[in-house]
Amino acid sequence: MRTSFVPARAKEYRRAGGPWDVPPLDAVLARSTPAAVLVEGKVRLSGRELEQRVAELAGGLRAAGVKRRDVVAWQLPNVIEAAMLYRACWRLGAVAAPVHHQAGSTEVDGMLSAVDPALFLADRNDVRRLGEDAEVVKAVPAAVQPSDFAVVLFTSGSTGQPKAVLHTHRGLAYKARLMARAHGLHRGDVVLMPAPLAHISGLLNGVLLPGAAGMRSVLMPKWDPSAALDLIETERVSFMIGPPTFFVGLMGASDFAPARVESLRLVSSGGAGVSPGFVTEASTLLGCRVKRTYGSTEAPTITTSTPTDTKERARQTDGRPVGEAEVRLGTDDELLVRGPELFAGYADVEQTKHVVERGGWFRTGDKATIDRDGWVTIVGRIKDIVIRGGENISVAEVEAVLESHPAVRQAVAVGVPDARLGERLVAFVVTSKAFDLAACRDWFADQGVARYKTPERIVVLDSLPTLAAGKPDRTALKEIAASGRKSSL
Repeated sequence: MRTSFVPARAKEYRRAGGPWDVPPLDAVLARSTPAAVLVEGKVRLSGRELEQRVAELAGGLRAAGVKRRDVVAWQLPNVIEAAMLYRACWRLGAVAAPVHHQAGSTEVDGMLSAVDPALFLADRNDVRRLGEDAEVVKAVPAAVQPSDFAVVLFTSGSTGQPKAVLHTHRGLAYKARLMARAHGLHRGDVVLMPAPLAHISGLLNGVLLPGAAGMRSVLMPKWDPSAALDLIETERVSFMIGPPTFFVGLMGASDFAPARVESLRLVSSGGAGVSPGFVTEASTLLGCRVKRTYGSTEAPTITTSTPTDTKERARQTDGRPVGEAEVRLGTDDELLVRGPELFAGYADVEQTKHVVERGGWFRTGDKATIDRDGWVTIVGRIKDIVIRGGENISVAEVEAVLESHPAVRQAVAVGVPDARLGERLVAFVVTSKAFDLAACRDWFADQGVARYKTPERIVVLDSLPTLAAGKPDRTALKEIAASGRKSSL
């Protein structure tokens, strides 16, 4: 990995007793494990069992030659082994690099080439075997420092080139402790986590927050609304966080009943489609506090509301900065943020230079308003990104895959609003011969691209509408896509 980026205010954040005054991540989480329970389907681990498994797996990684600062990558769904791998890496001072479980082979190759892992695991049975008959590692070595890199998370850039986002032990430990307080979470709470653990939301809320608060974490390897209702009811789930698609699915399930979700007391939702109307409906049907939140892989949960804030603020805005996070507006009302939780840069230093300004301000690519009291509302995006069900999709990447097909001369991909997923992906194409949705799906699969990045609708045009400068008129295409008509051109 190549990176030299350090936030400009790092020295200030490292002052004694400040937000940076934290031990390495595994030491933070190990303190709470006697009370923690990790659940995945019918598999259940108590805090003590989890601690033992982590110690064994850390020993297995060490026996396989993994050392401090080595990268360990894996591609697994939301299973207990994925959560244990994080902590086993941190116990050795290694860097965890989870890959989205739905990523295609071409995408996986690109991600791995960015970080050059010492070990790659793609089968939970291989993870289990690593921990067999290995000498256990019970404590974090003194050599592991809070400033060490802890995680590499992959996210789609607006250009289509994947970005390897680096976070330190210090930044993530600070964020976990802060959000436990901001959400008012404690040992009696239970979180249901259907979002991939390879995402910042899955990592923060399915692994770090439960460990920091000593609460139960219930993992879902695959989202299913009816199965989620069963888990909420039987496990007494009190906290959920994710894009609207999860909660729209819950409320629309044929077996939904308010009594089945009576244990819920807090729902936090972010991403496309989090409107005041959604918050009102979800609050009523789920019978709990529902609030909006804002963050990204690079800057996790920068703004939200707390239990002491009014419900109206939680409904109308995306929150205000928590902890020592700061926000301001840049050119074209782009939201700029900085704070202790900010990423330590991308593995590619050149990518970092494009988004981090002097003073450590991160350019989010999102347009926003900030009122006089500091409440933030996201009003649009500068970057060409579609957010479908919480997954960031680069339209440049989608268009490049489409235009590599022999039948496609030109392609433009756009996102259209959707009540369940936030946005859906529609592609407009100019073709030389027949090209439909079935052909599109086959092509994306052949190119090793994840299914969630595949357009859900194909519109064939004789020509694309353009602006005066000759660029595709994306606004006109979005209007066509949203109306459902084939074309008005």
